[in-house]
Amino acid sequence: MYTMKPEYYTGIEFIDKEHTRLFELAEETHELLYDDLLQDKSDRIIHLVSELINYTKTHFAHEEAYQKSIHYAYIKEHAAQHRQFEDSLLEIDLDEIEDDFETQNDTVEQLLEFLINWLVNHIQKVDMFIK
Repeated sequence: MYTMKPEYYTGIEFIDKEHTRLFELAEETHELLYDDLLQDKSDRIIHLVSELINYTKTHFAHEEAYQKSIHYAYIKEHAAQHRQFEDSLLEIDLDEIEDDFETQNDTVEQLLEFLINWLVNHIQKVDMFIK
């Protein structure tokens, strides 16, 4: 359901490969949301959020290094958007979800919505113009 589509390709191979992994993480989040057999999702949520934090830090570092290497004019603004994304992930209260199964599903749903909206908008409105 959540996959890298042709309209998301920037033409910069390593960026597109890393974006593909972010869509894979979105798909994992979607699968978790609709996993009716798993009642307590807290461990999986913590794992997903941790992986998103770690992976996006790596991806953003690569992207920003590339921007610097090509003297991209809007690197500061672009990096600020990356920091806002990271800050939003860090704001997820993982302690709150521990024993509340309803809150767990709400958290997963909000995470998925945030991730997809941010990723698609950022790629199409910002990353496409890195040249």
